[in-house]
Amino acid sequence: MSQYSSTQGPSAGSLLRARVEGGHGKVTNIELFFDLVFVYAITQLSHTLLQALNLVGAVHVLLLFLAVWWVWVFTGWITNWLDPERLAVRVMLLALTFAGLLLSTSLPDAFGEHGLLFAGAFVAMQVGRTLFMLWAMGRDAPAANRRNIIRIAVWLSCSGVFWLIGGSLGGEIRFAFWVVALTIEYLGPAAYFYVPGLGRSSTAEWDVEGGHLAERFSLFVIIALGESVVVTGSSFAQTARQADTIFAFAVAFLGCVAMWWIYFDLAADRASHAIRHSSDPGRTARLGYTYLHLLIVAGIVVSAVGDELSLSQPHARCDIASVAVLIGGPALYLLGNALFKMTVNQISFPLSHLVGLGLLVLLVAPAFLLSVLWLSALTTAVLILVAAWETLSLRSVRRMLSEEASH
Repeated sequence: MSQYSSTQGPSAGSLLRARVEGGHGKVTNIELFFDLVFVYAITQLSHTLLQALNLVGAVHVLLLFLAVWWVWVFTGWITNWLDPERLAVRVMLLALTFAGLLLSTSLPDAFGEHGLLFAGAFVAMQVGRTLFMLWAMGRDAPAANRRNIIRIAVWLSCSGVFWLIGGSLGGEIRFAFWVVALTIEYLGPAAYFYVPGLGRSSTAEWDVEGGHLAERFSLFVIIALGESVVVTGSSFAQTARQADTIFAFAVAFLGCVAMWWIYFDLAADRASHAIRHSSDPGRTARLGYTYLHLLIVAGIVVSAVGDELSLSQPHARCDIASVAVLIGGPALYLLGNALFKMTVNQISFPLSHLVGLGLLVLLVAPAFLLSVLWLSALTTAVLILVAAWETLSLRSVRRMLSEEASH
């Protein structure tokens, strides 16, 4: 994760984005095309979890989700620095799109026959993209920036060994190797990609264009919400038009709207403003976007599974699996949003989110006496309450952002 400083800028013919002081780099069409693959990936993950709604299935899907999120995040960082309008960068992104499609197709059977396909596609994306970045920087890049990318390549290559060995093995041995690989991947940024002899990176070297990065991550949240809409619509289309299924459909839609409102009504713009004006945008991007957004997206994916449950079996009595999904999804989403807002905006834990999480906890005990549909309705009501509370309590912040945008 490296880039030329904002004062130096890329040289003529460089594959790096041109930076304008105080500007906001646009998200390009080729980046959005790459993201389409992850609509399919998230759909694959939610369906895989629904078909194996037990502890082992949940752990497997969690590992796969963390891998999918990580490969997208690293690509998001790289395209923050590279110029997707350049032909070489476009070809690289199209190659990543193809590899991402292969990875997505392998997800349902990643712990079966398609383990090596999943691992091979993942490693090719992680290592290949990083080596491309090293080449794209050119020989004239500052030595510190080149060392930074080399450190990242070392970390990803080390984890790649475990991904590939695990993919070639089976059973619990595969899972163990992949846990080690994923641990290496996630420890990298936290350890500043320390490599003996090369030292460690600093967040000052991760010179991101905050506005572009914030927009990229908000678009991924839209992708996840879009997958939830697709699941809801597809499930409703396959059910009889009865009062209970129409009610379940309305509840699922309102839950999706509340999630959109909690993130996009104010939080996305406020966070974008904060990272654009941050003295250390790399640090903000690492924690607020790279790590904490995975809780937000995970919450949406799990909630989508809950929506499908409420549509397919609305009158079923809640068991441990359905309670975990119906309460756990909104809880993950609220927790992720709260921590994200705390980190980026440097505020205390939002009271609206704290109350919402408390209400979800209080629902756990009586949940086993309720039907899937009514528990879904209650958790949706909690999300609507949080959205309304935050909207009313942050009116002054909204006015401030509107005034700054008008100047």
